[in-house]
Amino acid sequence: MRFCTRPPALPTDRAGPSRAWISEGIDHVSAISVGQAVLLGIVEGLTEFLPVSSTGHLKITEGLLGIQVDDKAVVGFTAVIQVGAIAAVLVYFFSDIRRLVTAWFQGLRNPEARQHDYHFTWWVIYATIPVVLVGVAAKPLIDGPLASLWVVAASLVAGSGLMWFADRFGRHKRGEDDISMSDAMVVGSSQILALLFPGFSRSGATISTSLIRDLDRVAATRLSFFLSIPALTGAGLYELKDAVGGGVSATPLAVGTLVSFVVAYASIAWLLKFVAQHTFDAFVGYRLLVAVALVGLLSTGALSA
Repeated sequence: MRFCTRPPALPTDRAGPSRAWISEGIDHVSAISVGQAVLLGIVEGLTEFLPVSSTGHLKITEGLLGIQVDDKAVVGFTAVIQVGAIAAVLVYFFSDIRRLVTAWFQGLRNPEARQHDYHFTWWVIYATIPVVLVGVAAKPLIDGPLASLWVVAASLVAGSGLMWFADRFGRHKRGEDDISMSDAMVVGSSQILALLFPGFSRSGATISTSLIRDLDRVAATRLSFFLSIPALTGAGLYELKDAVGGGVSATPLAVGTLVSFVVAYASIAWLLKFVAQHTFDAFVGYRLLVAVALVGLLSTGALSA
């Protein structure tokens, strides 16, 4: 997941093959073509909720496309299109969200109606506060040294280790109805790992932490989805001004967001079916392969950190 980080600009005078063939449509550092918007929307939709790090994949993709990734408009664009992924969560879990919101309003009016759904809604809100506070306090680090692609590579490896450990040693004995306030707060706070260390993966951190607290894989994945709603929606809306004000036209924004929505909806449906029958080993292996490939690109100068 992406928390509005601003990685350093890629130098344009690095020796090596020209990237012109993959950077068409960039007439200005703030410009993103419709074709690039489609590609970035696909990457966002595929990786936002899979525990593989959307931030890392988007940074790598933007680097390969020759996009100036530290431009405010580009940062804003990639944050805005994640709203499409969040819309997919809202649509896919509409009945659950309606039930939770209804229970929350009923509980506000009537203390006797304050059952698990009412409390769970508050817990999601409370669990978002730590990552917001850290995001504000640590912004210079997030926008500076922690934005390096070397950090992404290291975080991919570290997150893989945590996921492997959690999947192996979590007891998978608690379902969604067993989630407590302490579960929500600890799991919600784990989003800070992805905030500070791009490449760690927001969904990877929250799912792994849930497994360590003995939630089963489906409950852990669904909790990760619910926690994503306030965090990612807020980030996307906050960055909208930079995307629009920086020169990205409405068409690429709309196209990227729509593509992100469609692909994310499909990935949500697939992931919930997958985790019901499989471990997370496939994601661990994939993350490690991406980390190795990224180190190779950085070491050879194909990408700048």
